[in-house]
Amino acid sequence: MSDPLVTRREAAQLLGAAAAATPLLAAEGPDICFLTATEMAGLIRRKKLSARETLEAHLKQIERVNPKVNAIVTLVSEQALEAARKADEAQARGATLGPLHGLPIAHKDLVETAGIRTTFGSRIFKDNVPTHNAILVERIKNAGAICLGKTNTPEFGAGSQTFNEVFGATKNPHDLTKTCGGSSGGAAVSLASGMLPIADGSDSGGSLRNPAAFCGVVGFRVAPGRVASAAAGNAWSTISVSGPMARTVSDVALLLSVMAGPDPRCPISITEPGSQFTGNLARSFKGVRVAWFKDMGGIPFDPKVLHVVQTQRKVFEGLGCIVEEAEPDWTGARESYDTLRAWGYAATQSEHVRQHRDLVKDTIQWEVERGSKLTGADISRALEMRSRAWDRMRLFQDKYEYFISPTTQVPPFDVTEPYPTEIAGVKMGTYIEWQNSCILISALENPAISVPCGFTEQGLPIGLQIVGRHRSEWSVLQLAYAFEQATPGTRRKPSIA
Repeated sequence: MSDPLVTRREAAQLLGAAAAATPLLAAEGPDICFLTATEMAGLIRRKKLSARETLEAHLKQIERVNPKVNAIVTLVSEQALEAARKADEAQARGATLGPLHGLPIAHKDLVETAGIRTTFGSRIFKDNVPTHNAILVERIKNAGAICLGKTNTPEFGAGSQTFNEVFGATKNPHDLTKTCGGSSGGAAVSLASGMLPIADGSDSGGSLRNPAAFCGVVGFRVAPGRVASAAAGNAWSTISVSGPMARTVSDVALLLSVMAGPDPRCPISITEPGSQFTGNLARSFKGVRVAWFKDMGGIPFDPKVLHVVQTQRKVFEGLGCIVEEAEPDWTGARESYDTLRAWGYAATQSEHVRQHRDLVKDTIQWEVERGSKLTGADISRALEMRSRAWDRMRLFQDKYEYFISPTTQVPPFDVTEPYPTEIAGVKMGTYIEWQNSCILISALENPAISVPCGFTEQGLPIGLQIVGRHRSEWSVLQLAYAFEQATPGTRRKPSIA
């Protein structure tokens, strides 16, 4: 790579744009690994940067940084280099290029990848190598991205702290003594550390949003069915969704445009094409009504989180929004989520617990046991409560286009702690109760994005959650983009990167 990758004029333009839009580029020159995915893809498309050069830069970054953070747990360097070589040859032949052509990606270790180890963070599957790709992997590959491996996740994705008995814990790149959140923790750390430009994740009770908040990147929980998944277990369940993560809102939109869209293998897939997420995100917000959180039904928040988030209210007012403190009636949302979550674990994990109890962590055993005790009446009551809560949110958002809150109730906590047991003096009753600020939104199926909004005095990232109307992902992306453009100082490259 002796030839310059970028002309001096382009380098100056990129640095100038970066200074205005995001402070992630190194001051001394354009660092490939901290270009936005959109910039990176543009340079590759214009033949100013090759897919192989892009991949080699990221592999060097992984070699340097990953031993410190343990985010990428399976690496297929040679396979990725061969794919990058073929991508460059195809481009040289004049082949049609996909929107992600040449961009490196690693998939969450809950997602099946043909020929690449997929462990689900479980000792039961520590040597599992699938023979097929998940739908989202198919789509991302067909769009030209280069898979270089898998990102860490807690066992079967349970909990919002990324650790397991197969690979160990993933550390926060902003403070190696802290957790990165989860369950898409490996993905968030890889993005924040410049080891990946884009990443996929999944979210039940905050698994895209929590790690994004803890690591200072962007994570988007989309509507159930927006990103299709093949039928398995209860294919009609809307508790867990897959979605995109990146360092910027534009890059999240780019990845979502590829991941989204209908598929006949998914019974709840939304029929709208992913191409709707490729437009101009700029929009006027003059007179748009925004509901600013109060206490989300009385859940506790760490004062350090509240301080950082509250300082950003004026940003939305500066955008022209009419911001009022208001909340929907959350009655039944959390209770219904708890019941349906346990029901889901009983359906998907009972056999693992029965056959390999000694290899399954205690929190999953607890979920399975309580799910197995549920009656038909319990399920019926949960569905009814959720329906009523959903409809109250719909009516609430007839007035307010957006609801805004902190993403998490706490800042990143000690990486040796499985989960917080107390917040602001309030004891947590379960291993997921500290995630209520995300869980309440998950229960109602609204699209919700976490964007960086600042740092604690200790330098730990804090995220802000923007919740949109039912299936209104584009609207959420637009406000998140406007906030991001207005707050460049809320993003910071970790010192280890």
